[in-house]
Amino acid sequence: MKNNPGHHHHHHGPKKQAENHVEAAKEHLEEKMLHGHEHAMHHDTSGHPPHGEHGHDHHRMMIEDFKKRFWVSLVLSVPVIILSPMVQHILGFSLDIPYSLYIAFVLSSIIYFYGGWPFLTGLAEEVKKGVPGMMTLIGVAITVAYLYSTAIVFGLEGMDFFWELATLIVIMLLGHWIEMRSVLGASKALELLVSMMPAEAMLIRDGETVKVRIEDLQKGDLILVKPGEKVPADGVVEDGESHLNESMLTGESKPVKKNKDDKVIGGSINGNGALRVRVEFTGKESYLNKVIKLVQDAQKTKSETQRLADRAAKWLTYVALTAGFGTFAVWLLLGKDLAFALERMVTVMVISCPHALGLAVPLVVAISTAVSANNGLLIRNRTAFENSRKITTVIFDKTGTLTQGSHEIASLVIFDNAMDEREMLRLAAAVEQNSEHFIAQSIIRRAKEEGIVVPPAQAFTYLPGKGLEGIVEGIDVKVVGPNYITEFDIPVPASQAEEGVETVVYVLVENQPVGYIAMRDQIREESAEAIRVLKQNGIKNLLLTGDNERVAKSVSDQLQMDGFLANVLPHQKQEKVKELQAQGEFVAMTGDGVNDAPALAQADVGIAVGSGTDVAAETADIILVNSNPQDIASLILFGKATYRKMIQNLIWATGYNVIALPLAAGVLYKQGIMVSPAVGAALMSLSTVIVAINAQLLRRQIK
Repeated sequence: MKNNPGHHHHHHGPKKQAENHVEAAKEHLEEKMLHGHEHAMHHDTSGHPPHGEHGHDHHRMMIEDFKKRFWVSLVLSVPVIILSPMVQHILGFSLDIPYSLYIAFVLSSIIYFYGGWPFLTGLAEEVKKGVPGMMTLIGVAITVAYLYSTAIVFGLEGMDFFWELATLIVIMLLGHWIEMRSVLGASKALELLVSMMPAEAMLIRDGETVKVRIEDLQKGDLILVKPGEKVPADGVVEDGESHLNESMLTGESKPVKKNKDDKVIGGSINGNGALRVRVEFTGKESYLNKVIKLVQDAQKTKSETQRLADRAAKWLTYVALTAGFGTFAVWLLLGKDLAFALERMVTVMVISCPHALGLAVPLVVAISTAVSANNGLLIRNRTAFENSRKITTVIFDKTGTLTQGSHEIASLVIFDNAMDEREMLRLAAAVEQNSEHFIAQSIIRRAKEEGIVVPPAQAFTYLPGKGLEGIVEGIDVKVVGPNYITEFDIPVPASQAEEGVETVVYVLVENQPVGYIAMRDQIREESAEAIRVLKQNGIKNLLLTGDNERVAKSVSDQLQMDGFLANVLPHQKQEKVKELQAQGEFVAMTGDGVNDAPALAQADVGIAVGSGTDVAAETADIILVNSNPQDIASLILFGKATYRKMIQNLIWATGYNVIALPLAAGVLYKQGIMVSPAVGAALMSLSTVIVAINAQLLRRQIK
């Protein structure tokens, strides 16, 4: 990424942008989850986050607002309840207070207008937009109750509803307040990510260190990171060595050792040594911001399950309104008085608020995305994440996933004294220095260790799946794999290097083989455990590699995998995925992103292992920040758990209505079973709270 000087965000640096990001995400969550609390959020409809500082505490202010309305209404409700003739009758006492009905009326009016205000404005908003929802139901219910009771005060025959009205509003406010707090909990994970960035950095200028705001850091600045401090920006270590704790970014619990030329990620915590770091990315381009953006996008994209919930909530609203008015009409026709019919109608409407339904899925989504991010799983595509429960086969691209991809050079072998080992290494390193590939990295590392000065290479070309070629000091040098040798039938002396897990690259000078470099790739400690968990869960696992049969077999056997596909060139990987899909398998592909892109895109669930700053493995659905194969197993299990929670919540939210609605309508009236509006409201809030708690339980699911 080139740094465009025009884009230095001096006016508000990464921190502010990050806050705005989070703000946007939170706004979004709110809109999603609090169907109809929009009226209480004064954001403009363009969906832009509110600017300035107030934006950040916007949600908290709403929560405070509901809390205050709740307490005021609660206190006012007490006298209303005590004054109610019905309550007095039930509890067997009587108070003879003059004008008690009028006192109850005044207090209830305050509760209705002050406590009920969010619901009334919500009702107006929804009607205006033409999407009746939760607020419509609550608004209609409390208004009917209030108007009806007021009519009684001024002479209509019947029992007033004041105590039910008061308790209904109090319980509704409580339900909303709890609900909003749980939503805030879900978006907290994002705030945690944002808060990882320190506020200041120590800039080294002309040998002096100066404290500067993070916003003012620029690409190429040299900064000092003292022991125990947070790294303020992404960069490369110029000097010093230390162990960095990157766990909150990558989920990797072990501190990672960093020496000169190693990359460091902004937000990670420095251990025992001081580091001088050259800044590479700041603000928007930084790794942390990309992570935050991915998490937000994931929370925004709707999955199939969510669409289902949204549809259900809408239908429930129509059902509730119809059932409410229907109940009213039926009881009147059956000859009951107006008061009774109205009470049933109000109860039906209160009970059927699809609150729990509106929350059922979004909360699970928010929590699962946040928990995943904290565990190094970045979900880019929600639907793919939910689909991970259907995976039947996982294809592992060997290098860098099951193995560390850090090939150490095992041996350098020269054919017929063509040249000395150092010279071969020098020429090979010259060609490889343009490549990011692990083979290249290890050759370069070895050359550095031996103190070899690496010359530049011209006319550099990449031979896909086969190797590299370049002109070094006027000589044509190729560093190629066995595939190239067999394809062009190049005569090479028989070698013993193929034994064991080894990768071999041949060095050709002017098309003559001069020798080979053999490397060994270590299998990751976590791989065996990952394969074991997959097997336990009945999921097939295959190894896919460009390496030869022998290497593939030894890794596959060592990990006790179900099988392997060897000698697969990058462009064939996609074909292999297609073949499996044709056999009816639901395939997850894990790869390191670069040459695996077509296969990742083809797979039902593409999982990129990106041990590092290239978060945007564009084609993958899910990114494992830490290339730990165990995360793949936990991803699938977590996907299953997430889906289970969504379905549990949907069943709970709808099932509860199926049972409660008829009771509220008075179906069992003859048997003496009746649900009063206040009990209805309590049940409904309880249902919402259960759904919220159930969603929170998801946090326990991931190890």
